[in-house]
Amino acid sequence: MPSSGRDDFTWNSMSGLSVRLKPVLLQSLSELERVRLQEVAFSRLLQDYDLGCQITIPKDGQKHKKSFRRKLDSLAKEKSKEKESMPQAFGITLSQVISNDRAQKQRQELQIQREEHWDASDMVCSLLHLTSWRSTKDKELSSSNSSLSSNSETPNESPLPNTPEAPPRTCRRGGVSVDYITDLDDNQSRLLEVLQLSLPAETPSNKKKQRDKNLSLNHIFRQVPRVVENCCLYLEKHGLQTVGIFRVGSSKKRVRQLREECDQGVEVQLDEEHCVHDVAALLKEFLRDMPDPLLTRELYTAFINTMLLDHSDQEITMQLLMCLLPPCNSDTLQRLLEFLATVAAHAQNSQDRDGLEITGNKMTSLNLATVFGPNLLHKQKSLDKEFAVQSFARAEESTAIIGVVQRMINTYETLFMVPPDLQNEVLMSLLETDPDVVDYLLRRKASQHS
Repeated sequence: MPSSGRDDFTWNSMSGLSVRLKPVLLQSLSELERVRLQEVAFSRLLQDYDLGCQITIPKDGQKHKKSFRRKLDSLAKEKSKEKESMPQAFGITLSQVISNDRAQKQRQELQIQREEHWDASDMVCSLLHLTSWRSTKDKELSSSNSSLSSNSETPNESPLPNTPEAPPRTCRRGGVSVDYITDLDDNQSRLLEVLQLSLPAETPSNKKKQRDKNLSLNHIFRQVPRVVENCCLYLEKHGLQTVGIFRVGSSKKRVRQLREECDQGVEVQLDEEHCVHDVAALLKEFLRDMPDPLLTRELYTAFINTMLLDHSDQEITMQLLMCLLPPCNSDTLQRLLEFLATVAAHAQNSQDRDGLEITGNKMTSLNLATVFGPNLLHKQKSLDKEFAVQSFARAEESTAIIGVVQRMINTYETLFMVPPDLQNEVLMSLLETDPDVVDYLLRRKASQHS
């Protein structure tokens, strides 16, 4: 199926469709492709680049080991909060925040459906009440029609030829509606014929194939916490011209109130009545209080060491490291960097259409990286005694952290793009273990390109 040249990666589908791979956004890939891309990027990093450290693929929502003192502190906090509800947004894993947001959205949709159902039920009751007086006449008419029908029909009479038989609704049909590999079981689908040719159970790739069957073939919804999205939208609308945004102090009382509302699952409506600096502080607190930083502790040293590479290799290695992040981390980071780049674009003074000067917010990409770097990329917090000993090393790492985040802000548009050569390796990997889905993915890529 593949017919790739050195710089041209073209695949031919089973139907003869020619698909040339083009750079695509990481978030546009299916769940299955993103899992395979993690493996491909991991292998590429180990083979082609020396970051001078051990690299591991971070796990989604991974729990890190706690020291004995931290375990005691956690137990004490749990006992004191037994009767309190668990927070819905702050201080919990990113994957749990996403799960809570989805559950809240489902509850809201269910409430709307119930209200619509009750409205429909009231209408039905009214109609039944209006037609109740005709019930006797309807029964008589029905009985009469039944008698006429039984006298006119013969035992061998066949049904009318123009009466279609209802098709069995066993599963969804069509390439667009396929979600999982296990859904590709339609007898009328060309993909089923390929499914019959699945690899034997004794092949070494069987374990990976069983795992992949639970992964979606369509791109997954964008996993960005509601509090992050709401803060970014508000600040993009009201805060781009605010001087010293993220640096000027805020009201601790108002920020605490917003935080408590978010943790209670309340739909916080941010509008012009709120203070820009309060919302900015809320966003920083969310990122600061995450149990695992957005760029993960597993990849801390790898990100830091990218600054030791040549300028051309820095971008490539950062792209590969982005592919290793869990989807919720990379999706949230992509939204955050897009917002920070917008803030940095309004840092300098400018003029409006009438020639009047518009004051810039003074927050360049360097200033933003200085503020957000320690919240996005850090290791396990050390004890106070260790801090004094490692202060010089920490200062050097702090400079590197700022450099990493600044480069991410400046290159966010290309940072999450997956080049054709990586996509080609992903398809080659799928061809070895799941050839039944490659044709579907190729047809979907063709439709996206068109």
